[in-house]
Amino acid sequence: MRLASVANTTKPRDGSVREYLLCSNCQKEMGVRIPRPLGQGPSEFIPEKEIIQLGREDAETRLLFIEAFATLGRLDNITLLMGFHPRYLDSFLKTQHYLMQVDGPLPYHYRHYIAIMAAARHQCSYLVNIHVNDFLQVGGDPKWLAGLDSAPLKLQALSEVNKILAHRPWLITKDHIEKLLKAEEHGWSLAELVHVVVLLTHYHSLASFTYGCGINPEIHCDGGHTFQLPSVGSCCVCDFTNGNDVVEDLLNGQEGTKGTETVCEVEVLMKKMKQLQECRDEEEASQEEMATRFEREKIESLYVAPAEGEEAVDTRDVSRRFEDPTYGYKEFPRQGEQNVPTFRAQDYTWEDHGYSLVNRLYPDVGQLLDEKFQIVYNLTYNTMAMHKDVDTSMLRRAIWNYIHCMFGIRYDDYDYGEINQLLDRNFKVYIKTVVCCPAKTTKRMYDSFWRQFKHSEKIHVNLLLMEARMQAELLYALTAITRYLT
Repeated sequence: MRLASVANTTKPRDGSVREYLLCSNCQKEMGVRIPRPLGQGPSEFIPEKEIIQLGREDAETRLLFIEAFATLGRLDNITLLMGFHPRYLDSFLKTQHYLMQVDGPLPYHYRHYIAIMAAARHQCSYLVNIHVNDFLQVGGDPKWLAGLDSAPLKLQALSEVNKILAHRPWLITKDHIEKLLKAEEHGWSLAELVHVVVLLTHYHSLASFTYGCGINPEIHCDGGHTFQLPSVGSCCVCDFTNGNDVVEDLLNGQEGTKGTETVCEVEVLMKKMKQLQECRDEEEASQEEMATRFEREKIESLYVAPAEGEEAVDTRDVSRRFEDPTYGYKEFPRQGEQNVPTFRAQDYTWEDHGYSLVNRLYPDVGQLLDEKFQIVYNLTYNTMAMHKDVDTSMLRRAIWNYIHCMFGIRYDDYDYGEINQLLDRNFKVYIKTVVCCPAKTTKRMYDSFWRQFKHSEKIHVNLLLMEARMQAELLYALTAITRYLT
C-alpha cells in the first residue's frame, strides 16, 4: 500500500498529478486490491483541474470547507462545487445543518429517510446513498431500506405529496394536507408537516443541482470506485522498473485542446440586455399585454421538451425507495385545459406569506430559507465571461422567472417577452431538463449553452435553478397548508 501511495503522488514534468496503479499481476502477487475512482474529479462535466483545489482555496472558502467537514464528517463533491460561491455556500450549509442536525419537529432518522424518498423520486443515487449511510448512523432501522412498504405507515403516507411536489406541484391541494394531518394513528402535526415539506423540496431541488453539475460519487461511496484496471490513461509502478514505453508516453502525452469557439455569443447577449433596458426606459407595456406575453411564454415552454438522455445516468436501482415510478413530470396545463389556474405571485408571495408561515411553525427556518433565496437571486460578480462591470440582474431575473413560468407562476410586473430575447433554445432545454427531468441531463447539454462562460458561472446558473425550483414547490405546498388553516 505504501508503494501505491508513493506512486500516486508522482508528478510528471508538466506539474500535473498522474495516477499509477498496481497492475493485475502485481496486485495478485502482493495480495492487495486498490480501488480506482470511476469519475475524474468531483464533476463529470467540469475538468478536475478547473475545480477549486484543496489547499489552494482562499481563506473564506477554506473555513467553510473545514466547517462542512467538522459538521458532516465529510467534504462532499456538492460542497466542493458550491465553493466557487462562498457566500451562497455559507447560507446553504447553515440551512442544511439546521434541517438535518438541529433539534426540530422530526426525529433525525425520519429526516434522512425523507431525504432518501425525495432524492429517489429523481433516481438520484448520489443523494440516496449519502442519506442511507446517514440514516443508519443515527440509528435508523435497516429494514426500512428494503422499500417504502417496510417503513412506518406515517412515512408511507408521504408518498403522494412527495411525488406531486417533485413532478407536478400545482396539483397539491388542502385535501392532501388534511389527509396527512387527520390520519387517526399516523397523523402529522402542523410543525412536523412543514419540516417534511421543506425537506422534500430541498432534496428535490438538490437532485437537480447534482445532475445539472454532473456530480460524481466520491471514491469511498457506492458507485464511486472500481477495482478494475483502466485500459488507458494510467500505468503500474512496475512499468518504471521494467522500462516500459507506456510511462514515457503517458508523461509526455498532451491533452486535447478545445476547438476555437465563436467570440460573439457573449457580445450578442450583452447587446440584447442593453436593448431591452432601453425599451424599458422608453415604454411600459400594459397589464393586458404583460398577461398575454406570460401566456405566450408559458405555451412556448411546452414545446421546449426536456432532452432525452444520450448518455448513461445512474444504473443503480433506487426505485424501491418510492412508490409509483411511472408518475413523472407533466407540463403545466394550457389555459382552459384543466382547472388549474395560473398562480399569481402577488396573491401568495414567499416574502409576505410563505416566510411567516414557515417561521411560525418551524422557527428560524423561514429566516434561513429567505436568506438563501436572497443571496442566490442577488449574487453577482458583475462579470459575464471575459467582460467586467456588467449588470447581470436582468439575466438572473429572466432565468428565475422562466422556471416559475414553467410551474405556472406569474409575476404581474415582469415582461415575459424578455425571456425569449435572453435565453436561447439550448439554454431553455438545459434549464427545463435540470429542473423537471434532472436524470436526463447530459454533458453535451451542459456544454451546449453559454460556451464562452466560466464553469463558476454555470454553477451559479445551477444554484439559481435549484433555488427557483425549491421556492416554486414551497409556494404551492404552503398555499395548500394556508387554505387548510383558513
